Amino acid sequence: MKVILVEDIHRLGSRGDVVTVKDGYGRNFLIPSGKAFPATPGALAQLEIKVQVDEARVKKDKRAAEEAAERLKGVSCTVRVQADEGDKLYGSVGEREIAQAMDEQGHETDPNNVIMEEHIKLLGVYPVKIRLFKDVEAEIKVWVIRE
Repeated sequence: MKVILVEDIHRLGSRGDVVTVKDGYGRNFLIPSGKAFPATPGALAQLEIKVQVDEARVKKDKRAAEEAAERLKGVSCTVRVQADEGDKLYGSVGEREIAQAMDEQGHETDPNNVIMEEHIKLLGVYPVKIRLFKDVEAEIKVWVIRE
């Protein structure tokens, strides 16, 4: 039996895939639970149209992310923190603080999109990547200075 998956199913396929499963698995589990629907000719035609629309939307979103990455080139933000005489911070600077500093400059940034190997614990200038889309990242400079 061929079905079209409505959601990702481990070891079976991704959302939108047309897969062949045993009749009982499809009729008794996948279709009743809403995880798939039968792959009829009409459903396959609708799926093809939906795939084309999704591809166009993804292409448009990626283009917008690439433009945003160009705008972020050379951008730097400043995070003011308390530090001791040895330039060691009382605490650390993480994704949330960087996203907040970017927001204050007018670059709306989600903390989940800030990519850091580890939190910053010393004063200085650090390169930090911002993920704008699946394959699109921009690098900014973060200045960590004494308050």
